[in-house]
Formats: sequence, structure tokens, C-alpha cells
Amino acid sequence: MRALKCIDIFNLAIADFHITEHVDALTKNPYTESSIEHVLYSKCWIDTVQWHLEDIIRDPNIDAIEGMTIKRRIDSSNQDRTDMVEKLDDYYISIFKDSIPDETATINTESPGWVIDRLSILCLKIWHMKEQVERKDTSESHKKTCEAKLSILLIQKEDLINSFDLLLNEYQEGKKRIKVYRQMKMYNDEDLNPVLYKKDNS
Repeated sequence: MRALKCIDIFNLAIADFHITEHVDALTKNPYTESSIEHVLYSKCWIDTVQWHLEDIIRDPNIDAIEGMTIKRRIDSSNQDRTDMVEKLDDYYISIFKDSIPDETATINTESPGWVIDRLSILCLKIWHMKEQVERKDTSESHKKTCEAKLSILLIQKEDLINSFDLLLNEYQEGKKRIKVYRQMKMYNDEDLNPVLYKKDNS
């Protein structure tokens, strides 16, 4: 699963979400549930919903209770994102399980799953920056600023595509050793977050 294929799936998920552009819209995942494509689409759908939740929560006039509800939903979404990344890492570990690393093989700073996470977020940035460029209710200055930002995002996308595909080649050739550290997030764990476990003992 190379970068361009991932991006195609991400762009489909983003486009599907924007049919309604509602954070409670039901996912339209068209892929077989057991497939890696299904995981990629679900990952980007989660990212897209969270993007819009982050917009909503920044309304300075938002009701405090509604804001806290959305904040907790974002926390839950972050955990879902992490779970999806770990599924992607499991996929790539299985793909390269028979590759034998060289003695000089090095470890990448990010696992394949987290590179894909960056690709997903980058696709969202590009989608929404294009929206800004195409707005009819803004100044020419706003449009030019967004066009400049969009051009940088597109360069970044090409760089990330090339870097990710190179990383996969290096795994295959044994130049890189695939190694994954689980995130071990603590804030959602009732046994690790002191606010939660101290509350239970009070």
C-alpha cells in the first residue's frame, strides 16, 4: 500500500464526508471490512470528523456544556486515531516480516502508521486550504495568502509521498528495520490517569 493509493482513499473519505459536512454523518466506507483499505478510509473519516469538531469547539460563544461534551468527544477520537494507526503498523509489520535487515539497518523516527497519519492530515489541510482559495466572500489578499499556503502544502505532499515510498523500499531491501512502539496513552486509562483513579478511591 503505497502513498498515492492511501491518498486516493483519503480524498474519497474527505469528499464523502463533505457531502453532508455533518460531524454525526454515518460513514460511507465502501471497502470490505477486513481490508486495509477499510482501515485507511475509517482512519481518514475519523480525522475529518475531528477536524470539524476542532472548528466547532473554537466558537467563542459556544455553550460551556456543549464545549465540554465536544472536548470529550475529541479525546475519544484521538484514542480511535491511535488505535487505527496501530492497525496500520500491524499491517506493515506483517508485510515486511520476511525482510531481513542488514547489520547496518537503522530505525526510522516514525513508524509507517504514523507517516500515514501525517498523510491523512495533510490531505485534510489541502482540501480545506483549497476551500479558502475558492471562497467568493473574501478579499484578494486573503486568496493570495491561501494560494501561497496551498502551494507549500502541495510541495509537502510530494515530499511526504516520496519519503514514505522510499521508507517502504528500504524496509523491503533491509536498509531499515521496522520497529513499532505503541503509544501507551495514559489520559483515557482509569488505572493510569490520577484524576480518574484517585476519584475512584475517594
